[in-house]
Amino acid sequence: MSLTRRDFARTSAVTGAGVVLAGSVGALASAPGALASTDTERSGEASTAAHGGVGYGPLIPDPQGVLALPAGFTYRVLTHSGRTKLESGEFTPSHHDGTATFDGPRGTTLLVNNHELKGPRANWEYPVPLTEGLVYDPAASGGCTVVEVRPDGRVAEWVGIAGTSTNCAGGRTPWDTWLTCEENSDRAGVNGMTKDHGYVFEVDPVDRRANKDPKPLKFFGRYDHEAVVIDPRRGHAYLTEDAANPNGLLFRWTPPKGFEHGRGRFRTLAYDAGVLQAPKCYDSGGKFVDDLSRATRIGTVYGVDWVDVPDRDARTTPVRKQFSAGEITRARKLEGMWWGDGGAYIVSSYAREESPGQHDGQVWFYDPKRRTLTLKVLLGVNPDPSADGAFDGPDNITVSPYGGLVIAEDGEGVSHLFGATDSGRTYPIARNELNIGTEEEPEYSEFAGVTFSPDGRTLFANIQTPGILLAITGPWKRRRR
Repeated sequence: MSLTRRDFARTSAVTGAGVVLAGSVGALASAPGALASTDTERSGEASTAAHGGVGYGPLIPDPQGVLALPAGFTYRVLTHSGRTKLESGEFTPSHHDGTATFDGPRGTTLLVNNHELKGPRANWEYPVPLTEGLVYDPAASGGCTVVEVRPDGRVAEWVGIAGTSTNCAGGRTPWDTWLTCEENSDRAGVNGMTKDHGYVFEVDPVDRRANKDPKPLKFFGRYDHEAVVIDPRRGHAYLTEDAANPNGLLFRWTPPKGFEHGRGRFRTLAYDAGVLQAPKCYDSGGKFVDDLSRATRIGTVYGVDWVDVPDRDARTTPVRKQFSAGEITRARKLEGMWWGDGGAYIVSSYAREESPGQHDGQVWFYDPKRRTLTLKVLLGVNPDPSADGAFDGPDNITVSPYGGLVIAEDGEGVSHLFGATDSGRTYPIARNELNIGTEEEPEYSEFAGVTFSPDGRTLFANIQTPGILLAITGPWKRRRR
């Protein structure tokens, strides 16, 4: 059933302020003249006092030059591209990205780790090895590895899928598998590829046999995929597209009638199974919203209708270009997603001149029951990204078992992991201190793959370049509001 402009306007008028906020994360802003308070602009003792107990205190520089953390926290390097090795003897691939954790056998923790490697294998020193039976396109560099952390601390790693391209984020399924997303839609014959790309693939962290002969899940569409989440109640999949000219889209996939989710079930579906749709948003007055960057206030709520995608495999025209002005709602740099609090958290990393409004990050919450998008996080344009303080460029995201969100920063300059409490206050968790530039012109890679262990005791995160998987432990506690 469509949520028409009139329906949404009438609902908004009746419910008033009650329609404004949903989910567990309240209003948050970080900007010059911020719309809401933050805890990121001071350091040292002054910062601790200003926080009023929010967060874990100031970040302490790392003598090893890798990761600054609050007092009482420690990290461990689990995998490092070009240093650690797979079970097969090859080096760990580079450019770690999206990650999820799973309970493994005999008390182990399993992680599936994306490797965002684009184009021909010759372009990269450490591509994902072409393991027999696990290769989609032998010309492609990317894929996933599975990392096993054993109770005694030992670590093993093996290939989950190879021969895919630009594996960026993805998503954990309710049946404990990983959906890895290709953020590249090269056709066969382009950049040396032998098969079409721009698809989603499923990786089973436990059953290696289930990963044999990788099959693209074409019913999710062919475009520059970023992330995906599954609604465990309704069965819908929500997917983000990281693209520009024009800006990308959020998608909803509705499974065919009678379909039951589960391990290996996606492989049984036809390439055109279900319905793929893009959003059409309306404000509380019933006015069409062409781009999410038009929202400039925390708590903004848009009603959402869904419009069918004409050609999901983009045989002649990219999916996002199949819609004319006024048909759908776009957003710049749609990135990470996470399912929690009965809905999907969705990141728009930034917007500039290509968009109606400019910002350095938004996080939206989609409520499938009410069919609304609510703006939860708004980061104003950061005037000095090289200074340690304000955050910019949110990317991967997770819902914390201790309340609120943990967000990986992929902006300019200094790079952080940062948290947001339920009331919307922000605080730093970690700072990347691994300089991959020069002393005169330092450069710090993005964080990615932020996710907690199943028991909530360990926060895992990646430094994308050169490719380092970290395990962070410490005195985690439920955050004060």
